[in-house]
Amino acid sequence: MYGNRIQRGILGLILLSGLSACSGGGGDTSTASPTALSVNPAEGLWLGTIPTTNRAMSGLVLDDGSYWILYSVSGNPSILAGLIQGTSSSQNGTFTSSDAKDFNLQTGLLNATITGSYVTKQGFTGTISYSQGNGPNTFTTTYDSDYDLPPDMNAVAGTYTGFITTSETATVEVTATGGISGSSNTGCVFTGTFAPRTHGNVFNVTITFGGQSGCSLGAETVNGIGFYDAGAKQLTSAAFNSGKTDGFVFIGTKS
Repeated sequence: MYGNRIQRGILGLILLSGLSACSGGGGDTSTASPTALSVNPAEGLWLGTIPTTNRAMSGLVLDDGSYWILYSVSGNPSILAGLIQGTSSSQNGTFTSSDAKDFNLQTGLLNATITGSYVTKQGFTGTISYSQGNGPNTFTTTYDSDYDLPPDMNAVAGTYTGFITTSETATVEVTATGGISGSSNTGCVFTGTFAPRTHGNVFNVTITFGGQSGCSLGAETVNGIGFYDAGAKQLTSAAFNSGKTDGFVFIGTKS
């Protein structure tokens, strides 16, 4: 089940509130230029709560309409309960998504729709409704301007240790030129790339696992996004395979 492949320990949803907030190596040519003007009126980093279930929530809506939402267990904002991902349409203050997939650690994969309203770079409220009868869950968030900072590959570069699954730890090397390499305590070797998106303080991430017996994801290639909190020196990345049937969340701290 997908839930077994997401780190269940301390998430620290606050990680998403400081994406590359500090520069690392000013003046270096590998640092991205300032973020381009948004073409998606709901685009941004949104932080808030799901009051109907007493959960913390951190969400990213990207310029292409795709979104990634992390939410905590009920009553504890520091422990990950699930990840919601999908595509959306945003027009005239109205947000709609019909293909949301909620990878819930307790109940497994749930299909959902999301409808909401937003004020660009101010506030975003909505409802998550489930075809299986769970919920609905309402959420209220506010915009975090750290999304408008330029993504800094120099700041991200370094060596990280963290979790891929509940029992699988990994050491990951990230270079300023966009390379990723690493290995886990189970003997899994993986490589990949990361690059700043043209909109927002976010990175595109691709990882290919080596297929060793210790790889919980076999030889799959996954694609997703990455966030960096310079203050905490922590990197969070979430990615799925092409069928959105498997994936991972990596939470690592720079040594």
